[in-house]
Amino acid sequence: MTTQSKTDDTIPAFPPPRSAVCPFAPSPELTALADHGPVTRVRSWGGSTPWAVTGHAEQKELLADPRLSADFAAPNFPSPIDPRYSHGGATDLSFVGMDDPEHLRLRRMISGAFTIKRVEAMRPAVQRITDDFIDRMLAGPNPADLVQSLALPLPSLVISEMLGVPYEDHEFFQRNSKVLVSATATGEERGAAHTALADYLHDLVSQKTAEPGDDLISKLGAQVRSGELTAREAATMGVLLLLGGHETTANMISLGTLTLLQHPEQLEMIRDAEDPQVVVNAVEELLRYLSIVHLGRRRTALEDIEVAGHTIPAGDGVILLGELANRDPEVFAEPDRLDITRNARRHQAFGGGTHHCVGQPLARLELQVVYPTLFRRIPTLRAAVPLQDVKFKYDAVIYGLHELPVTW
Repeated sequence: MTTQSKTDDTIPAFPPPRSAVCPFAPSPELTALADHGPVTRVRSWGGSTPWAVTGHAEQKELLADPRLSADFAAPNFPSPIDPRYSHGGATDLSFVGMDDPEHLRLRRMISGAFTIKRVEAMRPAVQRITDDFIDRMLAGPNPADLVQSLALPLPSLVISEMLGVPYEDHEFFQRNSKVLVSATATGEERGAAHTALADYLHDLVSQKTAEPGDDLISKLGAQVRSGELTAREAATMGVLLLLGGHETTANMISLGTLTLLQHPEQLEMIRDAEDPQVVVNAVEELLRYLSIVHLGRRRTALEDIEVAGHTIPAGDGVILLGELANRDPEVFAEPDRLDITRNARRHQAFGGGTHHCVGQPLARLELQVVYPTLFRRIPTLRAAVPLQDVKFKYDAVIYGLHELPVTW
């Protein structure tokens, strides 16, 4: 194996992840990176040259490799946000930016709440919440914004009830979460948003430590009492759960709905399905097809790593492009075509290895409930504006829609 050698003028610039050419797919420039092979150097912020990994097999291998560090503070860590705008503590998101064994220690303190069995027991409650929000949407103005009427409040309420966060504060945490996932907010804005959320969760952990309830923040409070966690660690973990619990799912609900409205024959299959497995498959295919974590998973090599004929030297940044792995033709036939009948479970929408998304069972459950319920309850649902007028989140770390006007 040999280290890839390229002169500065032959290293491609890291391209924009999306374009208006086809807002449901990676940009043509990003897709073109795969033409260089499954592993290639790219030029990023400030002239840095991390490695972009585009192949499915190579990503699966590297995501499980402990020689790649997820530490945001590591030298040469390939931040998805221009470092000029990322200063201010916004990347202080608990165990997401840590390596084992500390990552695993903290992760285990919450992972029990997200087992498939426990999450599945929440299905009736998620169904009730979904129906309630659809009732309110139907009783309100027509057209309506699906983002504000359903996509954002549904996962916000679900994660609030799970954590023990008062839902009446949802505007506060949604507003600050929006800043944290913005790719254009200043470092001062991002730092202020993180501090506001961390202070809020710190106060809530203190309350739950003194007067515990049957919720996840109370369990974190108990771990603070026992000395397993510091109050700051518990608060930061709360920020991560609150942010991750609503931001990603909200974007999948709105973007997935718009995608299905563009594919009416597949929408009908979901709406009319009597076999629950049809909906399960559809959700996996939408997760693959849309890949809303669209700036790659970022790592730093701790040692020299040989992969796909190249040696990634210790200290180099690595960008694992899940949106390209999820369209690898070696794994998914006709990958640019939405096909809810395919088996798409090999997608990497939730990452892989020890850092795979701990909340993925909850996200899957919510999506399995909301899509068929929405289309059965409102069979005439349609977009109220042309596709070219839909406001996509080109300016965010998590892809989705700013708003989606719908009518029926």
